[in-house]
Amino acid sequence: MATVELRFSALPEHVRTARLVAAAVARRAGVDEAVLDEVRLAVGEACSRAVGLHQSVGITAPVKVALIEEEKQFSIEVGDEVPHAHAGGPADGAAPDADVEAEEDEMGLAVISGLVDDVEVTTGEHGGLIRMTWPTTPPAAAIA
Repeated sequence: MATVELRFSALPEHVRTARLVAAAVARRAGVDEAVLDEVRLAVGEACSRAVGLHQSVGITAPVKVALIEEEKQFSIEVGDEVPHAHAGGPADGAAPDADVEAEEDEMGLAVISGLVDDVEVTTGEHGGLIRMTWPTTPPAAAIA
């Protein structure tokens, strides 16, 4: 299992680089060419979401991206370090824009779910993680 790790400052201008790296590694891992645009878009959405979350609460820690090549699949994990609220909604005294931010967050997750068949979102007090997985095809055997 090969893994490429990428960490970048939570700035929107770095999202493009993350998309390009993800597409290049996905291609090398054997993800179907027809799906690479979806990989790029999903990674861009997940990274933009993480950048927005970091900026909204003033966290300076980098956004983490792991590109994981396994035997028959390729996964990308995008992690943030923003403590996420548990079920029950925002706490009393939340910022007036909290509802708008929550709606944008849900929209981003909906876009990712529409692009990726196998997506898993986990959140907790130490941050969140979006894991997206695509099938790979083994390289064609060399003709003897």
